[in-house]
This record gives sequence, C-alpha cells and structure tokens, in this order.
Amino acid sequence: MSGKHVAIFRFSPGEGAGYFQTYLDQHKISWQLFQLDRGDPVPIELEQFSGFVFMGGPMSVNDPLPWIPPILDLIRHAVAHGQPCLGHCLGGQLISKALGGVVTKNPVKEIGWNPVRVEDNAEARRWLGDELVDRRDFTTFQWHGETFTIPPGATRILTGDVCRNQAYVIGNSLGMQCHVEMTPQMIQTWCRDWASEHVDPNLPSIETPEEMMAEMHANLAQLNAVADRLYGTWCEGLQR
Repeated sequence: MSGKHVAIFRFSPGEGAGYFQTYLDQHKISWQLFQLDRGDPVPIELEQFSGFVFMGGPMSVNDPLPWIPPILDLIRHAVAHGQPCLGHCLGGQLISKALGGVVTKNPVKEIGWNPVRVEDNAEARRWLGDELVDRRDFTTFQWHGETFTIPPGATRILTGDVCRNQAYVIGNSLGMQCHVEMTPQMIQTWCRDWASEHVDPNLPSIETPEEMMAEMHANLAQLNAVADRLYGTWCEGLQR
C-alpha cells in the first residue's frame, strides 16, 4: 500500500471500520484509524490524507462533546478543498451539520434490517448504478434514533418510509443514515445492547436480536455488494 492514507474516525469502541476496512484492504488503499473514543486528537494537517471517513456512534452530533467542533471544521475544510468525506450514520449526521443541515430526533427509532428506496436521479445512478436504481430498493441495516436534513447543495439518493433521508451526496462526498459497513461481528456486538434502546419490538421499524441474526447471512451478501459500489465510487475521488 502506498500514497496518502484515508483517515478513519472512530467515536465508539463498538463502531470499527467494519466492511469499509475490508474494502480498503482488498483494493490496497492505505488507511489510518483515529480512535477519538480513546482520546486521539483530530488531525490538523489535512493535506496528508486522501479522504476522511466518519463511523457511527451512540452519541448525538448536538451533544457538547469536545471533538465535535474540530470534526465539523475538518469536514468543512475538506469539502471546500475537494477532499472526499464519507459518513456512516453518526458520520452522515456530522457531514450534514457541518454543511448547513440540521440533526433532530426521528419520529421512531430504526433498528435491524429495513428496506430503503433508491431515488431515480443522476447522482443515484452515478453512485449506485443503473441496475440498482431500476430495481428501486434494497435491504440495509439500521440502528439510529436521529435523522439529518439534506444539506444545501446536496442530492438525496436513498429514502425510507419512517426515515425519509437515508443518504445524500455532494460532490465527491457521501453521507448515509443507514449502515452499509456491517459485518457479522459488528451485528453480534450491537445486539448485546438492544435492551438498552428500550424499544417496542412490535413496531415495524424494530427487529429483535433474534430476527436480525436470522436474516444476517442472506442480507449481508447483498449489502456488501451495495457497499462495494458506493465505496468504489467514493474512492474514485480520493486525492492520492
């Protein structure tokens, strides 16, 4: 592996880079992990990185956490200078807020395997391909209680029934509410915290750990294929 690193930001111990790390390793793209949950500082010299990736976390972007303002500044600087940003769930919310969007509570929580619909627009076709756009929907993994607005200048490419804004793009940056980075180990780890969410398992947007695990292997193969397409398009914008 050579060239500039992709900077990956982790905000919680259970939120590793998951399948995104697998994708980078398979394509021999170098990366560096910043564990903000362990006190790693937000880097200042941004020119040494080819792109910036923000993972998920149980906190809110509206919490008074010391690392949030410098992360928002980093995102604004990166987008202004053409360095691609990629956000998963909390990461997508951070990008939205940095670029003028608003993050609020979603009407209901989404936890488990839930479908999203693909928008029929030029950006969706660029990022996801004609076949998936024409198919219209796919099943992804969800675990969130908040939602973002589409920031000014961005285009929504994924939507859902109980959470309208599932993914957007702006230039060579991508923000997602859904989780395409899941691995079996991540799902198993997250399921241990299911009871702490205090959710009603009878809601259509909620699955139990048993339901998530039963559907995992069949759904992950499809989700990995979607992630390959999204990550591949994103990596085309890396500043090597």
